Amino acid sequence: MSDVEEFRREVRGWLRAHLTGEFATLRGRGGPGREHEAHPERLAWERHMAAHGWTCVGWPKEYGGRGASLEEQVAFHEEYALADGPARVGHIGEQLLGPTLIAFGTPAQRARFLPRIVAVDELWCQGYSEPDAGSDLANVRTRAERDGGSWVVTGQKVWTSGAHEADWCFVVARTEPGSTRHHGLSYLLVPLDAPGVEIRPIVQLTGTSEFNEVFFDGARTDAGHLVGAPGEGWKVAMATLGFERGVSTLGQQVGFRRELEAVIDLARRNGAAADPLVRDRIARAWTGLETIRFNALRMLGGVAAGAPGPEASINKIFWATWHRELGELAMDVCGAGGMLAAGAPYDLTDWQRLYLFSRADTLYAGSNEIQRTIIAERVLGLPKEARP
Repeated sequence: MSDVEEFRREVRGWLRAHLTGEFATLRGRGGPGREHEAHPERLAWERHMAAHGWTCVGWPKEYGGRGASLEEQVAFHEEYALADGPARVGHIGEQLLGPTLIAFGTPAQRARFLPRIVAVDELWCQGYSEPDAGSDLANVRTRAERDGGSWVVTGQKVWTSGAHEADWCFVVARTEPGSTRHHGLSYLLVPLDAPGVEIRPIVQLTGTSEFNEVFFDGARTDAGHLVGAPGEGWKVAMATLGFERGVSTLGQQVGFRRELEAVIDLARRNGAAADPLVRDRIARAWTGLETIRFNALRMLGGVAAGAPGPEASINKIFWATWHRELGELAMDVCGAGGMLAAGAPYDLTDWQRLYLFSRADTLYAGSNEIQRTIIAERVLGLPKEARP
């Protein structure tokens, strides 16, 4: 038996033994459009995982991880999804900020923040998008000024996932007055309990509030909480986005597959599968999911070689569009009854929530339009789009 197969068996066995008792009811809880579900209980579960060494498995051992290989990390995420593990609450710290600090942080920053991420003692959110700088991140206007031993942050972020539950936010801010685009930006770690920080949840189509507006009105953070050098924020921020599209995408696809299988089962039970057009859409959904998986494996091959390629942008636009279309297919399979809420005043079924929330898939983490521009200009070498 190979080391990866042995690791997979270890993960599967641990999940089978521990996702029981008080944690058994958490199976399948949380996730996109359902982040409000059992948050305290999922936090307790994740801290239980941390106590047994199952958080940050891909981090080097010196920083509290297991030093798992890329293949082992893929196995972990796949087995977690197959076990119907609850949605992770510390994933932004574990999968985005942690690797960024390992790559760009100072020894003091690593010592201060990494152990608390591993233990799930501090939760993080991502302060990138702004009202006039969504997918066009280089247009950020939030500014930060050095004042003695502090950075003073003023501005607004929007679509900040999990900010209402987070303790800290990594913020891209303009620190060089008069700078434009990707020049003069810096990457700051800002405590969300600091004076001058206000968080306003945004009510979504699902009736829940995963996203937030975050306002900084002279909020202060320690001068030592600058990651990288002043003005290097763009480079650090792009590295964070690269980590965002890592091995966890394969676990995500296991969840997609379960959703598709559930749609197929519903179609068989309610007779929708008798419609040849529905069967054709189901077949295209299945082949699309296989395409997503193989492209993700190709993308991870580039990561293993040290240079993620254009597959990252290709994969994002493909899975986002696929998942949105799955939500549309699910509603069509439900038929006219899918238009009715499950209960008053706005109790949604899983299919309705999938349909509504998946509308956001083609917008967050880089909208489809931005991804197409990146592919055209940086991958295919086409002339740059005219910009004002």
